[in-house]
Amino acid sequence: MPNILIIGATRGLGASLAKAYASHANTTVYGTTRSAEAPKKAVDEKIKWVKGIDLIEKDAGKKLVGGLQMLEVQGGFRSVIITAGYFATEDFKTGPKWEEEVKMYTTSAIAVPFLIHALSTSSYLPSGSKVVLVSSESGSITLRHEKEGGGNYAHHASKSALNMVGKLLSLDLKESGVVISVVHPGFMRTEMTKGVGFDKYWDDGGAVTPDEAAKSLIEWTEKLDMSKTGQYWAPRGPRDIGTADVTIGKDLPTPLQLPW
Repeated sequence: MPNILIIGATRGLGASLAKAYASHANTTVYGTTRSAEAPKKAVDEKIKWVKGIDLIEKDAGKKLVGGLQMLEVQGGFRSVIITAGYFATEDFKTGPKWEEEVKMYTTSAIAVPFLIHALSTSSYLPSGSKVVLVSSESGSITLRHEKEGGGNYAHHASKSALNMVGKLLSLDLKESGVVISVVHPGFMRTEMTKGVGFDKYWDDGGAVTPDEAAKSLIEWTEKLDMSKTGQYWAPRGPRDIGTADVTIGKDLPTPLQLPW
């Protein structure tokens, strides 16, 4: 019975991933929530919740392992997907936001090696495990272009930092047989993108529902092998990457390997 761990499973893409995996026969899904209680409106009653996991806390990795031990997880995880994130908009006119930047960098990039180190050293990542780090096309320096403009410093840069974390983890875990994949899951119609005003771009930007993005990401994860470890991909291709045509060309394939 394969075990799947979704870090950040209460809403958006994480909730859709957890629900989709839970529908698979003989699959056990573990999801994390920042709350001290399981979600009142359960994503799926089959999901086993690891509670009180907040990625801005320095002991999040230790707490995660402790919670998994309490749930008596056996055999480690076939796949671990880290979807947790935070997005606050910034622009040069009003200036960057210190506390918001710290939260974005910590959630997106700083917490990740602590989580993976804790899982690995506690034998939750056996050979053959797949770790998927949900980044964004916004973390690609190559794709940034005047067509999009500046601003959103920490959101974009924290994703770039996550990309580097993923590359370094892939080098550290290669001999252990653990695959690390960094992905842009697609531009999504979520409360997060709506909350920062990006819903006005949903239609023109080809935004998809979290359920659609989850389906593509699960298909990607199931096919992953060591040949793609440490790489940065868009499983859904260039369809929602507005600067792809002017930075890396037209008639691009799907899936699409993204430039750093």
